[in-house]
This record gives sequence, structure tokens and C-alpha cells, in this order.
Amino acid sequence: MQWKTYGERQIYTNPWVNLCLVDVEQPDGRRWEHHVVRLRHLAVAAVVNDQREVLMMWRHRFITDSWAWELPMGLIEEGESPEAAAAREVEEETGWRPGPMKPLIYAEPANGITDSQHYVFRADGATHIGAPTEKNESDRIEWIPLDRVRAMIDRREIVSSGSLVGLLYVLMDESIR
Repeated sequence: MQWKTYGERQIYTNPWVNLCLVDVEQPDGRRWEHHVVRLRHLAVAAVVNDQREVLMMWRHRFITDSWAWELPMGLIEEGESPEAAAAREVEEETGWRPGPMKPLIYAEPANGITDSQHYVFRADGATHIGAPTEKNESDRIEWIPLDRVRAMIDRREIVSSGSLVGLLYVLMDESIR
């Protein structure tokens, strides 16, 4: 069943997020204003080396006041392709230059309230080019063996949706090789 929309108005906007009210009508005829969070789109990179390890960052998220492992990721800049954004984010956040990026999976987390698009890529291999240029992203950067990832997810050491989607897809891919 498809909902009908009759218009939208912004309540708040800044360079990263727009909060809107959308005039909607549900299939049962009920009409009301639904909150929608419009976010800039995100590129995520799962970089896997020859030792079957994935490049990850240990970081704090102030919103949930929690620490967890994440894949390199970031916002896609105006005029930038998702693939280029994923490669750029790996370099800025980790100091590693990834090999060629291959599309891995596309996801829309929380699409009942947001329009955030996540483009997840995989790169096989990377070259260390120096220290990360983005100093506010993580406390440490490590190559994590893929065979440890499932247990880390179970222990809630990996919780971000972009990281989970990418890692679970990589694990699925690796299991059928």
C-alpha cells in the first residue's frame, strides 16, 4: 500500500541534516504530518587485505556515549561519486590508500524516518601512505581478522549500521568463496 504525499515543509536545516514535516495520507484515509529526517548520503569502505583482515577504527560516538569499531565512512561531497568518497574517507581517516573500490551493497537504514542512502564498497588491499589527516575520527586503527568479526558483533563491539551492513556482506561473500 502506498502512502500519498501532499507537500513538505522544512522545520530545520543545516549542511548535514534537514528536518521536515511531510503532509501524508495513509491508505486508510488518515491524513497527518510525518517527521522526516533528510540526510546527506554516506559512503562506506570495507578494505580487506591478503591476510583476510579488515581495516577498522576504534571510535567514540558522543550521541550514544559509546565506543565501537567502525569501517571508514563519511559524507559524499557535492559532485563527488560515492566510490570516490569511500576511497577519500579511507585515506583521510586511516592513512591507508585503498585498492580499487568495488560496489558491495546499497542500504537505506531507518527508511521509515530518514532518506539516508549508504553506498558500501569493498577494496582488496591498501597501501599505507602516512598518518590519518582527519584527527577527530578515531583513537586507533587496526586490521581486524575477519574470523573475529562475528564475535565482535555479538559482543556489540560493532554497532553502526554502515559497518554492520558492509561487514556482514563481506562475511557472507567470504563464506561462499
